[in-house]
Amino acid sequence: MNTSRRQRVCVLGSTGSIGTNTLDVLARHPEQFEVFALSAMSRVDALLAQCLQWQPRFAVMPEAAAARELRRLLAEQGSRTEVLDGAQALSDVAAHPDVDAVMAAIVGAAGLAPCLAAARAGKRLMLANKEAIVVGGALFMQAVEEGGATLLPVDSEHSAIFQCLPEDRTTWAQRIDHIVLTASGGPFRQRDPATLADVTPEQACAHPNWVMGRKISVDSATMMNKALEVIEARWLFNLKPEQIRVLIHPQSIIHSMVVCRDNSVLAQLGTPDMRVPIAYALSFPQRIESGASRLDLLAGRDLSFEEADERRFPGLHLSWQALRAEEGATAVLNAANEEAVAAFLDRQLRFDHIHAVNAGVLASVHPEAGQCDSLDGLLALDARARLAARERIAQLRA
Repeated sequence: MNTSRRQRVCVLGSTGSIGTNTLDVLARHPEQFEVFALSAMSRVDALLAQCLQWQPRFAVMPEAAAARELRRLLAEQGSRTEVLDGAQALSDVAAHPDVDAVMAAIVGAAGLAPCLAAARAGKRLMLANKEAIVVGGALFMQAVEEGGATLLPVDSEHSAIFQCLPEDRTTWAQRIDHIVLTASGGPFRQRDPATLADVTPEQACAHPNWVMGRKISVDSATMMNKALEVIEARWLFNLKPEQIRVLIHPQSIIHSMVVCRDNSVLAQLGTPDMRVPIAYALSFPQRIESGASRLDLLAGRDLSFEEADERRFPGLHLSWQALRAEEGATAVLNAANEEAVAAFLDRQLRFDHIHAVNAGVLASVHPEAGQCDSLDGLLALDARARLAARERIAQLRA
């Protein structure tokens, strides 16, 4: 990491939970980092406040109307931040020659294109958008390798695995027997599966340990978030599906574990605060202060583990099914889940029907030959899966 000057950081999805936590960490180290670009989907007021505080060179909003409003408000304040609009602008700022590091925190498949752009431009790519690698798979990892990018996981579980492994990635395969991703179990860990039909969006978003956005909170409640993390881990650490396991760990203190070939178990522990993996990704291979509270091992909290109940969390097992299917199946699963969760949050789909949509679309939509070899092909597959998901949602509402 070049420390001769402040590192210029592009934060994609800056108004979300990961984005705001990233800015919190950056604010603690003004001598090391500066904000080069910020982006948000539609929250003009929130992005305006961030721009006035950080004065980035660029601010990006995909929707032209929102960008016009932001541009007007910034002009009234005398800000010199240039406002860009459109999906291409996200890729442009992510790959900008003056950018050193990109925090990829855009929710969903929409983050794939700017992640690919940052990877191909050889950036320090801090990946909080797991959907990019779930959808992109081999294409995404090829872009990282060919571009010479430094790929750093920000999901707490994958950051934990990464922190347990040596910097020399060529030795990972020789060391790892398997990994264990931990999961809190979300708000319905002990709830009777027969009662899940009545779950409301408010209940599903009330995570017991983590403060997260609405989509990822619902994914945590269904354990689809963990399913996507299983897929992400396969690519990040070049593992076979059977080398990835999941355990429920309600306390969210052990963030994940590596079981080595000699049966040693390496674990990363800490308070459930996303600023820890964010700070590690920003400073790797060094460590900087994150703002998170220190874990008190004498606080009297027991550490417990449980098997993931397939009746309560059937979606988790779709991850291994998709990984063993044809290439592109993981992109189909992700698209179906995004549509199902959006419908649930819009009160158009029952909570327990999210899995029905995901399983049905995964079984019925199959990639065409060569479709996963390009961004356009993957986006076309994503669109086809979304259409199938919307049709199933309509059928379940009828």
